[in-house]
Amino acid sequence: MTITVELTYDMAKVLGTRSIPMEAPRTVAEVLREARGRFGDQGEAFDRMAGVAAIAVNGVLVAHRREGVRLADGDLITFVKTASGG
Repeated sequence: MTITVELTYDMAKVLGTRSIPMEAPRTVAEVLREARGRFGDQGEAFDRMAGVAAIAVNGVLVAHRREGVRLADGDLITFVKTASGG
C-alpha cells in the first residue's frame, strides 16, 4: 500500500520537502509517527508544525486525534494550514 503525504508550504520550507511517499501506513496516526521519524533532528519542528495543522484525507478534513482514521492504497494525506480570524 502506498500513500502520499503533502506538507504545507511552511512545513516544506523548514523541512526541505513538499511531499513524502510512504509504504504501508494504515492510519493517520501511523503517518504522523513515520513522518516524525523520517525528519530525524527536525522531528521536533515537524511535531510543532503538524500540531497546529489540520489533516485532510483525499481532500476531506478528518478528526484524526479522536478517531482512528484508516487509510487505503493511493490515499493523499494533506497537512492544511489552519487560520483564524473574526
